Amino acid sequence: MHSLNISSMAKKIYFIMLKNIYRIFVNIPKNSKLIVFESFLGKQYSDSPRAIYEYIKENHPALKTYWVVDPRYKNNFADCNLRTVYKFSPKWLLIMLRSKYWVFNTRIPLWVKRGKGTVYLQTWHGTPLKKLGLDIKEVHMPGTTTESYHKNFSLASKKWTYLISANKFSSEIFKRAFDFDGEMIEVGYPRNDKLIKDNTLEKINSIKNSLSIDRSKKVILYAPTWRDNAFHKKGSYKFQLELDLKHLEKEFGEDYIIIMRLHYLISDSTDFSQYSYIRDCSHYDDISDLYLISDVLITDYSSVFFDYALLKRPILFFAYDLEEYRDKLRGFYLDFPEKAPGSVVKSTEQLVVELRKLEKMNFQVSHKHLNFLEEIGTFDDGASTMNVVNIMLDTN
Repeated sequence: MHSLNISSMAKKIYFIMLKNIYRIFVNIPKNSKLIVFESFLGKQYSDSPRAIYEYIKENHPALKTYWVVDPRYKNNFADCNLRTVYKFSPKWLLIMLRSKYWVFNTRIPLWVKRGKGTVYLQTWHGTPLKKLGLDIKEVHMPGTTTESYHKNFSLASKKWTYLISANKFSSEIFKRAFDFDGEMIEVGYPRNDKLIKDNTLEKINSIKNSLSIDRSKKVILYAPTWRDNAFHKKGSYKFQLELDLKHLEKEFGEDYIIIMRLHYLISDSTDFSQYSYIRDCSHYDDISDLYLISDVLITDYSSVFFDYALLKRPILFFAYDLEEYRDKLRGFYLDFPEKAPGSVVKSTEQLVVELRKLEKMNFQVSHKHLNFLEEIGTFDDGASTMNVVNIMLDTN
């Protein structure tokens, strides 16, 4: 116990020093050739920051790049061939202070200020169904109050030079919910370029081969979100799987593979090793690959369905706690389930019925799905990454 107390005290002193040094040197001259990336709090090499990084490596090789890594998730970066830096290390401090460009998809600590000369591109990580930021009327997350949550979100957005929007629907919401008054880049999500360019049988089979997925089997992607009020402690969330996996195995185990993709905040909470027809891809680095190989998406209130809808493949919504989530936890921006581009169910049995219906329809999407895409008004055209980078680097 004594050693734990010393360790805790040493950590506290270290962070006090780190913050003070950062504050003193925040406005030192920036290196115009230095750019730093972070995805999902340093847990993944993924999402729009990855798409932007790969474009820059190919088209702007003179830029020196670093990826921020949470040391607890260093294995996720082991084979990525990246120049990395551990989050909150002394080297991280120097790189953050000196970098001309930051590319992140989640918020960063409030004490990490944007100094003079730094360009901060906030890619964000999805089109919102559930209420965000200042639009959340009552916050149920641990370690905060509604008032402080709203204040901190507003302070965070003031650091963003640019914010990416994937569609007309998001632009209005982001300005209000994030209290954002910077420049909105309305060109679509860089991560979605892949859905437009790589939606080919050759690419799909290549991904399936890499994951050892039998091409003769249909693939279901299950990608639920997290619950604000389900947590162990601040920053540590839990997830109770409500799907009856044994029932699904009995119905679909012979002809289907189910890919599990849990939200990054709950990705370590469930063990699927006893089920041979399930693949846990929660830590797979690029969810776009999982979209491309899936015949149908099952989600709840996750923003993944906005991206997946671009593929014009069916979506089912397993919304077992719809009333609690909508009326108590978050609230929605859409009239859900009226506008949802797919059937909304509350039990595994109902889910089975809807999957059987999709089988009979040969997994074709409905007019409701197509109407949804038209109403959302996507900006995605396959050139989002190029357009974002040109604006960020001011090379237009």
